[in-house]
Amino acid sequence: QVQLVESGGGLVQAGGSLRLSCVASGGTFSLYAMGWFRQAPGKEREFVAGISRRGGATYYADSVKGRFTVSRDDAKATVYVQMNSLKPDDTAIYYCAGEFAITPPLTPDEYPYWGQGTQVTVSS
Repeated sequence: QVQLVESGGGLVQAGGSLRLSCVASGGTFSLYAMGWFRQAPGKEREFVAGISRRGGATYYADSVKGRFTVSRDDAKATVYVQMNSLKPDDTAIYYCAGEFAITPPLTPDEYPYWGQGTQVTVSS
């Protein structure tokens, strides 16, 4: 059973940056594709970014492309998302998710493992 724990959320002004981290335990992290999702109040959980097993490929939602960068450090069993040029619309709870696969799925239903989430609030 894989456990995921996110950290790094907080309150930031528009235009600012945050880096979220997600530490995994209980499994062989390097064998998992990892995704970042977010959920704003009253909205469905949406894909933000994903990274393939061993980090060979990355994937982004159009809304964050060019502003967010996903990466992973298999030695530390950690996946990151660097978020720059943040906007108020980026305000949400951010979750990391893991799937035993090469390519990260783009829909939340395909992930069996989830973290508890970390709140990101961007003020205007």
